[in-house]
Amino acid sequence: MGKTSPLKDKVILIVDDEEDILETLEEMLDICIAHKARDFDTANKYLLTYSYDIVILDIMGVNGFELLKTAVKKNFPTVMLTSHAVTPEALKKSIKLGALFFLPKEQLSELKEFLEDVVINEGEYTWIKLFDRFGDLFNRRFGPNWKEKEKLFEEFEDSLRRSE
Repeated sequence: MGKTSPLKDKVILIVDDEEDILETLEEMLDICIAHKARDFDTANKYLLTYSYDIVILDIMGVNGFELLKTAVKKNFPTVMLTSHAVTPEALKKSIKLGALFFLPKEQLSELKEFLEDVVINEGEYTWIKLFDRFGDLFNRRFGPNWKEKEKLFEEFEDSLRRSE
């Protein structure tokens, strides 16, 4: 008998303007109780009305950063998922606004594992794992010295590693 996922029966909100992404995530996370929203207004209404164990936000098309602010205010563990906003600026903004991690959609297959870490670690940041796992991807996307160009990343990672 396999072990039960810590995601089982968790209530999640998935926000993305692409229907196929919503469907894929709902299937991938079928052990969760999922609410889905394709636009800012619906997502905001859900955030203000319900309580969530995890919130998954796209950045583009749904004003994900504004939704992130609301989710963090309500103490919902929130993750950013994006395809078009995979930039150092979006990553930096996600960190500053309180997201627990930032995952490029091309790495969607990794989402469940990261979400399990969020639940197991009770909403603690999973940035160290993200930087370790996707460092090569970020280096290809952002350039080899992206952390040095923006001291926030280097300082943020250093502080996280010291607190482990």
